[in-house]
Amino acid sequence: MYKVKKQIRIKNNINTTLERHPVPVLGIDYKVKIIYKNVRVPELNVENKLIKISLPNRYKRDSNQEILDLAIDKMYEQIAKVEVERAMEKTRIMLGFAPEDYEIKNMKKEMGRCINGKITINPKIVMFHRDVIDFIVLHEYCHLKYKTHSKYFYRMIENYEPNFEKYEKILGTSLFQY
Repeated sequence: MYKVKKQIRIKNNINTTLERHPVPVLGIDYKVKIIYKNVRVPELNVENKLIKISLPNRYKRDSNQEILDLAIDKMYEQIAKVEVERAMEKTRIMLGFAPEDYEIKNMKKEMGRCINGKITINPKIVMFHRDVIDFIVLHEYCHLKYKTHSKYFYRMIENYEPNFEKYEKILGTSLFQY
């Protein structure tokens, strides 16, 4: 999914560092640095477009790529809880209705789906800028009224987001469908 550049080096013969470039968060690319050190629980800090993840030394033996992917997925899930709730509330106020239920769940090829009145959003949605997140949520809300991509569906989308084609283009060039 992401191109990975690994750099392993020893700092003061204590910490091993693994870097991965880039990791998108809300439309901004961040570098990620994993540092193994004498801590009991993992720590995550964000500063100046750098995500620093400190892991206990006992994880050095595990696959670095698996640990890095897991840490990034957990970070996306935490950010998604806040961002999806924000976008859902904004869309609910704008449209005047809401889904019966929604969930945040990893999906392989979709950023969102609406089935039987329930909206499911992929936590990787937070890779995109907030405007794109808002559009994906709007798209799924419109499926509450129109199950297919009919002309009425697109009229509804255009009514609330006149620049919807811009977002469809962004999403069409991504690795995911929405």
